Amino acid sequence: MPSIVTRPCPADARSALEAAGLAPAWARLYAARGVSHPDEVAHRLPQLLPPAGLLHGERAAALLADAIRDRKRLLIVADYDADGATACAVGVRGLRMLGARVDYLVPNRLEHGYGLSPAIVELAAARQPDLLVTVDNGIAAVAGVAAANARGIPVLVTDHHLPGDALPDAACIVNPNQPGCSFGSKNLAGVGVMFYVLLALRAELRRRGAYADRPEPDLRALLDLVALGTVADVVKLDANNRTLVAQGLARMRAGKACAGVNALFRAAGRDPARATVFDLGFMLGPRLNAAGRIDDMALGIECLLADDPASAQRLAQELDALNRARRDVEGDMLEEALAILANFDPSDSHSLTAFQPDWHAGVIGILASRLKDKFHRPTIVFAQSDSGELKGSGRSIPGLHLRDALDLVDKRHPGLILKFGGHAMAAGLSIAGGRHDDFSRAFEAVVRELIDPADLEGMIETDGELALEEHCYELAEQLDHAVWGQGFPAPLFTATFDVVAQRIVGEKHLKLRLEREGASFEAMRFFHPDPLPERIRAVYALMPNEFNGQRALQLKLQHWEPAERA
Repeated sequence: MPSIVTRPCPADARSALEAAGLAPAWARLYAARGVSHPDEVAHRLPQLLPPAGLLHGERAAALLADAIRDRKRLLIVADYDADGATACAVGVRGLRMLGARVDYLVPNRLEHGYGLSPAIVELAAARQPDLLVTVDNGIAAVAGVAAANARGIPVLVTDHHLPGDALPDAACIVNPNQPGCSFGSKNLAGVGVMFYVLLALRAELRRRGAYADRPEPDLRALLDLVALGTVADVVKLDANNRTLVAQGLARMRAGKACAGVNALFRAAGRDPARATVFDLGFMLGPRLNAAGRIDDMALGIECLLADDPASAQRLAQELDALNRARRDVEGDMLEEALAILANFDPSDSHSLTAFQPDWHAGVIGILASRLKDKFHRPTIVFAQSDSGELKGSGRSIPGLHLRDALDLVDKRHPGLILKFGGHAMAAGLSIAGGRHDDFSRAFEAVVRELIDPADLEGMIETDGELALEEHCYELAEQLDHAVWGQGFPAPLFTATFDVVAQRIVGEKHLKLRLEREGASFEAMRFFHPDPLPERIRAVYALMPNEFNGQRALQLKLQHWEPAERA
């Protein structure tokens, strides 16, 4: 059972935030997340880091400005996840706003694999582009860029993934994680990098006098897409990313989102006027991702590029249907995986790998995430491709940098991994057919070496107890509308309650009435219908509940453990 711990809260930072005017609850929450001044959570656009700090950003801007001047044909090569789709839509919309001739191409996950491969270059060349622009990929495309160069097509790489030992020989690379880049945020998503390239391009066009007699394009119109891709890609929400997300959410709530984003809200049964980070990460993001996992991400990109609300709605409904199909496939795979792992003892292993030949390659990342959550082990799930190779998708836990672990496996066992890439918490790879067991042993050995055994025990970090008087609908609503995410976790609280009533609702949820120190609270335990004991120590979030026009506070139970009666 995971341990419940209270997140440290520096007293000096908390006092400084209270002295600056923040309410005690907010001062405590923000101080515990490293905030020391209210400006860090003001999320104003002028607080964004300037694009001038991004290595080669000005070179990329000049390259694109020359292409616009010379009426060259630009072709964006996208990725097939939500970050890649939003980055592509931002690139197409933004470049067209700035005067470019631009189209896009997105690989099919099952047919082409990831990124700018030589096969994708061949498809791209048929469109006779003058410049290829990668979004959310390209930093590892050494062979792909070489293939483009051989055809006389220069490549501008915009990416955020960690580079390998060699960089591609591109005309220009913009990536905050490339060697020599001192940009203040290493956590931009692919869509964030593309947005920054557009900011640099507009500044370059301004220097060239392009707006001497006409207004500048307003790139704020792209922030809804930037927010969606940033949250959906689960990048760390540092101060810069939080500002991008907060500004995008503000546009959604003000009715200024693009037709495709509004259509995705409607397809998910959510209200953009009340848009939250939860909506982006768990409602819109999965519907967008479903296209790349099950079908073709071009469907998702077309939805985001649609200006006609009726067309956008039709495309969003198709995405919604694909997402339901994805959930069915995922459910079947999870059931099969758990049956295979029925005798798996986490105490015997530091890692977990799983493989079935008929698993859907588009859903293995989600399956890896589910298994990682259940067993709290770095997990990699494989599926077999048409070529016979095994495609793997991995998810990690705090304490193990997954890409670094794969790099070490690759160095110790040359040829075992055919290719790999990713981040600290997520990565993808390919191995030869029939080598799953070899990889599993090598991966386990590396994880045992790199990870602290204490990290395998699991831990739930909370903000401790919340005063009874702070349990109110207003605070719950404010928390719901704030920007939380990876590296800036949403608040969780802990307290001991008496369980005075409980019943199953919707066949799979538990509705509860809890009491603490004479105060009574309505609570929900979603997707866990098993009954609770009479007294529990609970980890919970505040949740604003609106039903039949009535607004009330509800507690959302995330975890519980038995508690002794006083």
